[in-house]
Amino acid sequence: MPISEELFARAKAHIPGGVNSPVRAFGSVGMTPPFIARGAGSRLWDEDGREYIDFVGSWGPMILGHAHPAVEEAVAKAVKDGLSFGAATRREVEMAELICAVVPGFDMVRMVNSGTEAVMSAIRLARGFTGRDKIIKFAGCYHGHTDAMLVKAGSGVLTQGLPGSAGVPAGCTKDTLTAVYNDLAGLEQLLAADPRGVAAVIVEPVGANMGVVPPAEGFLSGLRRLCDQYGALLIFDEVITGFRLALGGAQEYYGVRADLCTFGKIIGGGMPVGAYGGRKEIMSMVAPLGSVYQAGTLSGNPVAMAAGLAQLRLLKETPGFYEKLNRTADGFFASLGDLLRASGKGFCLNHVGSLGCVFFTDKTVRNYEDAQTSDTKRFTDYFRKMLDKGIYLAPSQFEAMFLSAAHSSADLEQTLAAAREALG
Repeated sequence: MPISEELFARAKAHIPGGVNSPVRAFGSVGMTPPFIARGAGSRLWDEDGREYIDFVGSWGPMILGHAHPAVEEAVAKAVKDGLSFGAATRREVEMAELICAVVPGFDMVRMVNSGTEAVMSAIRLARGFTGRDKIIKFAGCYHGHTDAMLVKAGSGVLTQGLPGSAGVPAGCTKDTLTAVYNDLAGLEQLLAADPRGVAAVIVEPVGANMGVVPPAEGFLSGLRRLCDQYGALLIFDEVITGFRLALGGAQEYYGVRADLCTFGKIIGGGMPVGAYGGRKEIMSMVAPLGSVYQAGTLSGNPVAMAAGLAQLRLLKETPGFYEKLNRTADGFFASLGDLLRASGKGFCLNHVGSLGCVFFTDKTVRNYEDAQTSDTKRFTDYFRKMLDKGIYLAPSQFEAMFLSAAHSSADLEQTLAAAREALG
């Protein structure tokens, strides 16, 4: 029996579904998941010794590739000083200074331990600042697994076909309204129906948890205009796009300013980290300065801060980093599009910068409803063939591909060759 199969069998005896996050179970593609032993650069190796070119990148944060020497060195040095103190440290200050220096509109930032926690805290802050209760999100956008956000969520929830989650009382979601991504008219109707009741509109600037769905021309600027008109805060959930599209995230990439932004594990070099921040007048509401309470013993963990500082400093100090990565991605996705067209079958290829997704549908995918027209059986066939050829993609139609600076031209040529055969 392969080692991964043995480990999965053991895991299922003591871990629900054998995994600690649902998409890892490979259920939507009907396979036993490979158990990963190590990673380096653009590559992963599983417990059975199989090698893969990785386009998951720990779901986005490994923008420099796995086991980058500068990040590893920073972590090793930090570990020698201690793993956790539950007290203030120099690295927290340096991280906050760095983030506020490069992210548009950031005067203050609070560290947390995950993107889910960052979103939960930002929503509480928006309600505290505005004195309003309602939140508007967009169908197919995933904002973590807090009760109020599990309403028409994307990512793993979309893959499983679940409307939300058992165990979420109706009262927890009664103030969460859902709009259609890329539909400003529909959003305005919701705001106009209760013009003084909506605390915030939260959005993934690029819908990256229903595949990859770019914002239509004028959509993000329209959100800014409507939020200003109705007195709601605009929250960009940049757990995926932050430090990925540009150093200043989607705000820089699209030139639209949000009131609050949330970030995830990319600011920890892949370690469990999150953050939320924005203007001083809003962030000053957070305890101990203000009345919006949020706390965490492990927030600003010194080892995670060391990893994140090493990665973010490299992103900031490497000339032309994003221009090069995005140019490489443009070329790769253009070539992949040529292969898809040559296959003669319906598809939609969306990509923004180094994020991309192939939808197996004839429709142009502009929102959650369009994404759901994808032929998941075709995706499963494609996924299995690619994995067999050593290409590690996300095991779900509704997730993104992530390119990193570690992907070489040879890696990308090998991936295109595998796609050519898989689509043939």
